[in-house]
Parts: sequence; C-alpha cells; structure tokens
Amino acid sequence: MAHTYHALRQKTVADLREIAKGIQHEAVQGYTQLNKDHLLLALCKALNLPTHEHHMVGGINKADIKAKMKTLREERAAAIKAGDSAKLKSVRRHLHSLNRDIRRHTIAE
Repeated sequence: MAHTYHALRQKTVADLREIAKGIQHEAVQGYTQLNKDHLLLALCKALNLPTHEHHMVGGINKADIKAKMKTLREERAAAIKAGDSAKLKSVRRHLHSLNRDIRRHTIAE
C-alpha cells in the first residue's frame, strides 16, 4: 500500500504504530515509545516520503495572476515614490485580492 504524508497525518497513533511494526528501518526503532509527531517523521524517513504537504492551485491560471501581481508591485513602488496614497491603497487592495484568489484555489495534494 502506497502511503502519502497527508494520509499518514490523518491516521491515529495506533494506526501509525501498526504501519511501523511492519517496517524494518532504523528510523522506526522504538516506535512504541514515539508520539505521533516523531512517529510520523520516522515513518516518512523510512518510507522515503517528503515530510510536508504539496499544494496545487486549481481552477485559475496562477502564472497570469503572478504576472499581474508583479506589475502591481511596480505600480505600488511608483505610488509610494509619488506619495499618492489613494493609488497606493487601490494597488494594495488589488494585490490582497489576488493573493486571496490564489489561496482560495489552493488544493492539498
């Protein structure tokens, strides 16, 4: 059975210990004494899994949004330099909105 970090993180300590019981690797030695965080890291090391979740963005074109954000950052710098507080506020709100769009469409793998 192929395991992923996300799937292992959702399991209970008892389930993780059952998985560790079947693995012969020095990282999981003493698995009965490990708490969930340490056991999860040990299992990931023994199974050669990355120890973090990967996130994907779905439903939007992230590259286009990032390009737009780059131009907005340049506009923000120009507004700061010119002292135009109305333009600065507008650009900051737009940047914030684009950041929220990316976060809203983020999916954990």
